[in-house]
Amino acid sequence: MKKNAAYAAFTALILLLCLLPSLGMLLPAREEEAGGNQALSRAPSLRDPEGNWNTGYLSQLQDYAGDNFYLRQDMITAWSALNAKLLRSSITEDVVLGGDGWLYFADTLPDYAGLDPLTDRDIFSAARNLALIQEYCEEQGADFLFTLAPNKNSLYPEHMPALPQDDLRSNAGRLAEELARQGVNYLDCFALFQGQEETLYFKTDSHWNGKGAALAADAVNEALGRSSRYFEGPFAPEESHKGDLYDMLYPAGEGLETDQVYRGELTIEYDVPIRSAENLTIMTHGGGEGSLLMFRDSFGNNLYPYLADSFDAALFSRSMPYRLDLVAQREADCVAAELVERNLRYLIRNVPVMPAPVRELPEGYPETFYIWHDKNDGIVFSVRPSDDLPGYTLVTGPQIAEDLILPAVTPDSQVLIPASDGNYYEAFLLEDGGAGLYLPEGVRPLGVAYAPVWGVPWNTEA
Repeated sequence: MKKNAAYAAFTALILLLCLLPSLGMLLPAREEEAGGNQALSRAPSLRDPEGNWNTGYLSQLQDYAGDNFYLRQDMITAWSALNAKLLRSSITEDVVLGGDGWLYFADTLPDYAGLDPLTDRDIFSAARNLALIQEYCEEQGADFLFTLAPNKNSLYPEHMPALPQDDLRSNAGRLAEELARQGVNYLDCFALFQGQEETLYFKTDSHWNGKGAALAADAVNEALGRSSRYFEGPFAPEESHKGDLYDMLYPAGEGLETDQVYRGELTIEYDVPIRSAENLTIMTHGGGEGSLLMFRDSFGNNLYPYLADSFDAALFSRSMPYRLDLVAQREADCVAAELVERNLRYLIRNVPVMPAPVRELPEGYPETFYIWHDKNDGIVFSVRPSDDLPGYTLVTGPQIAEDLILPAVTPDSQVLIPASDGNYYEAFLLEDGGAGLYLPEGVRPLGVAYAPVWGVPWNTEA
């Protein structure tokens, strides 16, 4: 009897443990937070916003239960800690376990190992797009600066697990060379950080710390013809930072990392209150002079307060594509774009919001050349009105029929679009041979021509 009772008690305990996550959902709801950048599913409604029956209710309910069962985050944290300690493995494909407690973002592995190098055409295209942005900013009376925030393992590889690496030059290094060739104002943060003896990135986060951001801010100001000394401090160490990579692994964990917190005075007033540094748009007034428009990503979270203090007015935007139409609206004196190394391809995936520049045909360019202009000729453009740039249409393409053979495009060929108003417009260069530009309303693209930026113009005759 005692043995049977013990079996029954053990079975009941196992069943209770199995039912606990579901039964716990009957308790008063508590606010669950996902680890890292994960978004948890919300409880579905029986009716959609238009008042109709929600046909996806059951699948949405399943997603909600899977994301929000009782003690989910605690269980994930415990399982992750067990795997990390006993097996030295990460339970999430987004996080790489390094040595001495260091964590790395898995999205940076292709750059680190040289697994997915950009083509020469891609490198040229990214640099050419930035050159067009710089040209437009200067026409609006603004100085332009571009910088890449290095991946953490590009600066601190000594804690990475042993992985095979290709000897090819990095995408960032190749882009820097092409930017110099095309005259784009570029701040080399790789050399900047490698010149410092102290570690300026977090161990359990993918970003630079408060002092690293100060170093970058001083360099940005110097590149824009200004002077600041934020990096000189004063700074105070505070165990106050929860790393984004740590949060992915241990969503219920409470581990904090030491940050270097700036203790100097920053004069910042927000034009509109913000929820957090993750806001899509942040507008400020500070103690400096002039106006700044800055396009940034998550590396700008620690960076923007210093730059907000450096200018009288500043707008920090996380928009992608870049809204260059804001240059004139903000009467910006300076325009800066910061992009993390791992997202370099963004430069050839988006068409910046600005009018396409009009080009004169280069001297010696052939007066007659083939223009492919309609479906019968095998080339089609996508044309749609723009909500971002009133009075303009966004043109992307060309889509080229498989049986149409165009002359070979050299890696450094710019794309010119002959248009119905008699002008030639230069397009932004996109990956996989695409192009995109904003044309005035009523102006139609008639075809496509290619011409090298450097040297003798390329002949488009077949």
